[in-house]
Amino acid sequence: MLCAVYKSLKKEGTFLYVKQRDDFSAVPDALLNTFGSPVLVTLLNLAKREHLALADIDKVKQQLTQQGYYLQLPPPVENLLAQHKAQSR
Repeated sequence: MLCAVYKSLKKEGTFLYVKQRDDFSAVPDALLNTFGSPVLVTLLNLAKREHLALADIDKVKQQLTQQGYYLQLPPPVENLLAQHKAQSR
């Protein structure tokens, strides 16, 4: 399964996977407006991969098949102060 991966210039760490390069027909307009102008990062053959760095490959494949795209959001920011306070109690 081939896909194209795009990054957002508006939302750091946010990536959009689509089935075909430059085909955003399955992506809702509201999402594209929030995402901004997509910048191509890479083309991937998911069939030849067992995992991805920051996304569950099975979920990516499933969403590409079912809805035609996958949106990868950045991991949540860690609140180190809150963690320290919780551990200090």
